[in-house]
Amino acid sequence: MNQKSFLGLSKNVRNLGWVSLFNDISSEMIYPLLPLFLTQVLGAGVLFVGIIEGIAESVSSFLKLFSGWLSDRYQKRKGIILFGYSLASVTRPFTGLASSAFHVLFLRFFDRIGKGVRASPRDALLSQSCSPNERGKAFGFQRAMDHAGAMVGPLVASLLMVSLTKNLRVIFLLSFIPALFCLLILYRGVTDIKREKDSSPPPPRLQWKNWNRKFKYFLLIITLFTLGNSSDAFLLLRAKDLGINIVSIPILWFLFHLSKTIFSIPGGALSDRIGRRKVMVLGWTVYGFVYLGFAFASKAYHIWLLFFIYGFFFGLSEGTERAWVADLVEESKRGTAYGIYNFFVGMAALPASLLMGLIWNSIGVQWAFSFGAVMALLAALLAILLMGEPPRKNGGGHQSQ
Repeated sequence: MNQKSFLGLSKNVRNLGWVSLFNDISSEMIYPLLPLFLTQVLGAGVLFVGIIEGIAESVSSFLKLFSGWLSDRYQKRKGIILFGYSLASVTRPFTGLASSAFHVLFLRFFDRIGKGVRASPRDALLSQSCSPNERGKAFGFQRAMDHAGAMVGPLVASLLMVSLTKNLRVIFLLSFIPALFCLLILYRGVTDIKREKDSSPPPPRLQWKNWNRKFKYFLLIITLFTLGNSSDAFLLLRAKDLGINIVSIPILWFLFHLSKTIFSIPGGALSDRIGRRKVMVLGWTVYGFVYLGFAFASKAYHIWLLFFIYGFFFGLSEGTERAWVADLVEESKRGTAYGIYNFFVGMAALPASLLMGLIWNSIGVQWAFSFGAVMALLAALLAILLMGEPPRKNGGGHQSQ
């Protein structure tokens, strides 16, 4: 029988949310401090920091494609997810023992391998663990827990630095404690959902022709939007330009993640009620106006308001995008579909920040943010023209335990 309690979510959905929470607490105890550790403790340059992040994210994008297909091929999603989280959880704290920037590059590389391995199978398993009319809420819950971990992690690190030690190496080593909770919950509380043997064909080859027209439209629209969705580091630079001092930046970042946490579950649930396309069009429209706001903001308080509304965009879009993938693709292809979706987003994200930087430097900040706004509004228009509301009935896959 279905075991549902909090928000009517199944045990798998709840526990995958807790896995994301503790993993992000562990990760965010390190990540905000990593540039400082690299530059001030290990003596690396800013360029090397960028190289580390670029290589890490590129590897992650490629592995999401392969791991999703693999989980469809063998229908053993939990084992792949557990391997991915374990690899990241074990290697990440060793950053505290690094004696050179190349050691950090090596560890960050394996951390992102872990993310690449787990992401697509996890989303596929999550989509199987709820009914079709609950997918938005389920993915919204997972994103809310992820963002809550992103809020708690830096606070834990700050508390440890105030009460225990300012030695960053010790903080990094202690990040293994929440990572251990993540692995225990995943191992004991999450189960594979077996597909009926005769219900679906075998997983597809990674060929464009094997996918239906609506999924192809979805990928192209998402890619177009992502080309205008540059790194949030540019938002922080804009905040600094408009008078937000460095002491207030962590508070601003906390507010941003708080907003994402607040809106993720309602945003996903709204897509269950009124349809994915309507919510995504709303989300991309909000994004467009937020970026126009960043382009023409003139006061510091504008930035605080814009960051909170920007979190509303994430609440509307993150869970809805992932639920929409499940609506568009039958269950046997879903791991592969999430891999392709993550691959397209990851590959478009690489030139997005480059474009943002080039436009900012060559034409001006207003043009740079306006470009992102135009891409988002164009994506919303194409969604209206090309994407109907898909039927949410294929491969619901209630979790039975």
